[in-house]
Amino acid sequence: MAWNEPGNNGKNNDPWKQGGRDQGPPDLDEVFRNFGKKFGGMFGGGKSSGNNGGGASAAIVLVLIVAALVWAFSGFYTIKESERGVVLRFGQYNSEVGPGIHWKPTFIDTVLPVDVTSVRSLRSDGFMLTQDQNLVRVTFEIQYRVFDARLYKFSVVDADSSLHQATDAALRYVIGHSIMDDVLTRGREVVRQNTRQELEGIIEPYKMGIALVDVNFRDARPPEEVRDAFDDAIKAQEDQERFIQEAQAYAREIEPRARGQVNRVMQEAEAYKQQIVLKAQGEVARFDKLLPEYLAAPKVTRDRMYLETMEQVYSNTSKVMVDVKNGNNIMYLPLDKMLNQGSGATTPSGAVPFTPTRSSTDSSSSNRTDSSRTTSTRSGRG
Repeated sequence: MAWNEPGNNGKNNDPWKQGGRDQGPPDLDEVFRNFGKKFGGMFGGGKSSGNNGGGASAAIVLVLIVAALVWAFSGFYTIKESERGVVLRFGQYNSEVGPGIHWKPTFIDTVLPVDVTSVRSLRSDGFMLTQDQNLVRVTFEIQYRVFDARLYKFSVVDADSSLHQATDAALRYVIGHSIMDDVLTRGREVVRQNTRQELEGIIEPYKMGIALVDVNFRDARPPEEVRDAFDDAIKAQEDQERFIQEAQAYAREIEPRARGQVNRVMQEAEAYKQQIVLKAQGEVARFDKLLPEYLAAPKVTRDRMYLETMEQVYSNTSKVMVDVKNGNNIMYLPLDKMLNQGSGATTPSGAVPFTPTRSSTDSSSSNRTDSSRTTSTRSGRG
């Protein structure tokens, strides 16, 4: 027998109605109807007169709940590690948030992320007039970063465009006060430094929240019509600088060597000075010791000093001169030539050459006898 057929003394066998209560699943229409009754007064509908009015109110409430959930979840946003978030409330600056996940009321707050870590680049180039009325094309590159997100967004209308215009103004001012040779060759570093100083002075009053990292002088070229002539001039200047550097390198190489020679000569002079001083001091000491002997025997001391001096003098010469007693002639023996000829070829006669000054043989023999006699006497004295 079916559960919904009456029977068994008129009792219903419905499993959802046990114990006198209806335990069946709830009716969705009834749920929405009850929900509409509770919140219908909030929207000016009053009590619903029928099922259709209650269902419409419930649908509206459901839509509003879903919209509220969507609005709540749409307020979550993320700021990257390299960024800072500028919060605007109804279009006006409110606060600044750091990296991480945040929530904002949608349609009320607006968040503008600003990169404050990366280094940005800005390029400026164009034809410019130099101080000497020449036209040159200059290319500059500016590197900068943002350090204040609020100033970057609200100090000027467009900070990047303002920086570009300030760079053009600073560069044209510096190029206009420089000659073309300096811009093209040796004065590029000066132009770069002056441009950076001028640019910092221009952007400082505007407080754009921008800090310059570097200013690079990329290129400087003359017009194409005169480019070949300027290339030759630049090459000549480069050769000039190269020759100057080579000369400086040569000077740096020669100068230490010359200083070393000067020091060596000075040291040798100092050593020679000390040698002479010490030798003179030794001579003085020797004469101081000879003085008592000279006072005791003057003649003997003089003869001995004379003989020692002559011995020292004659030991350094290869020529011999013999004085003949009671004669006007002096015999000269060129021993140096005799030694040189003796070491080489002999004379045809086989005799040893010498040049006596006397013509007679007897006088020569007598001179030799007297010289030998004089030599023996001097040796006896020694």
